[in-house]
Amino acid sequence: MADSTVPLTVVPPIPIGDWFETGFTWFKETFDAAFDVIGDLITGAIDGLAGLLQAPDPLVLAVIFALLAWLVRSWKFGLGTLVGMVLIIGMDMWEPAMDTLAIVVVSTLCALVIGIPLGIWAARSTTVSNILKPVMDFLQTMPGFVWLVPVVKLFSIGVAGAMVATVIFALAPAVRLTELGIRQVDREVVEAGQAFGASPGQILKDVQLPLALPTVMAGINQVIMLSLSMAVIGGLVGAPGLGSEVIASLSTLDLALGFDGGISVVILAIFLDRLTASIGTRRPGRGRIRELRDRFVRTPATSPA
Repeated sequence: MADSTVPLTVVPPIPIGDWFETGFTWFKETFDAAFDVIGDLITGAIDGLAGLLQAPDPLVLAVIFALLAWLVRSWKFGLGTLVGMVLIIGMDMWEPAMDTLAIVVVSTLCALVIGIPLGIWAARSTTVSNILKPVMDFLQTMPGFVWLVPVVKLFSIGVAGAMVATVIFALAPAVRLTELGIRQVDREVVEAGQAFGASPGQILKDVQLPLALPTVMAGINQVIMLSLSMAVIGGLVGAPGLGSEVIASLSTLDLALGFDGGISVVILAIFLDRLTASIGTRRPGRGRIRELRDRFVRTPATSPA
């Protein structure tokens, strides 16, 4: 009988983590000043937007959000948005909710500024697509908590590190769905544009992107949802907002605080999800914007001679 204490195979240690840490340390020491500037810019942008959202009376901004929901989708969505925002105010979660919204907005914009051009590039080049696919697989499968470690070492504790981790975590859907939407455009439509003498830029702007808009908007919707989930996790590294409230409730076992923070996250998620979904569909709900558009672009009846 074989001795169970003797290993059947001997695999030499592979210190991948040590190699990564060595390279990361060199990278941080080399570009430390640049990361300080980037961190200050990120913090300033988020603090400025959060201050703007918190400047008006909470009820006034809640009504503005409700009007936006009515214009984009329907009066039912507008009423539900108003009720949800009033609940956030009543739970005394308005200020952290606006901090979280500011982080989500800035993170989403940064992810889209990077992701949509990369998706367009990948759709136009098979080589770029083959390079980006494993990178996006890596970004999507790596747990979000893991990204907090290197970004905190780069930007220290605070909102800047949490936002960078959020951008990394939420980037992949913008790239993937932009590429998918453009590649799904009927080739005959593209060839028709080429036959009329349109340049590649004109075809992209006037043909491919408009037809790919529903898919691209689905990617934007996923970026927003991932940004919101990661912004909550960012409370672990000192980011303000609902995440810090949830983390505080966990550390003190405060069930009421945790429930209030969780419900506020759900309300924000539903509002942002329905809003972006309405913008991205080809046939949105009977929002007020669509009703006005239909009224003014309707072909007038021909007057009798």
